[in-house]
Amino acid sequence: MTELTITTSQLQGDVSATILHLQGHLHGPTELELLDRARQEFEDGTRYLLLDMSELEVLSSAGLRAIQNIFKLYTPQDDVEMMRKRGKEPYKSPYLKIVSAKPEIYYVLSITGFLQNIPIYNNLIDATDSF
Repeated sequence: MTELTITTSQLQGDVSATILHLQGHLHGPTELELLDRARQEFEDGTRYLLLDMSELEVLSSAGLRAIQNIFKLYTPQDDVEMMRKRGKEPYKSPYLKIVSAKPEIYYVLSITGFLQNIPIYNNLIDATDSF
């Protein structure tokens, strides 16, 4: 499988969030598909996004670039300024979260530093409760 399938669901509660369920390969040929979907959700009013990676098979550097751009899109400028002022103190995004990454995907996210700023959860219940 070289394609990426993205399905969407909504989380209703104290915070209204969109969940993008990713299946397949997030790499060069599909990075814009994820970025476009996340942008469309943002333009439609979504401010909290959860990436469900339970069915994601491949995450390449292009996929990481897409996640980085989504992080930038969903992080308000005030929070960016706060991150700069904090210096080495870690910042965990309340706007973008990841759930259910397979061990090999988790490893890639971990060694590339993405988990320093993006919270990751083992299951959908814990992730949705975190909002």
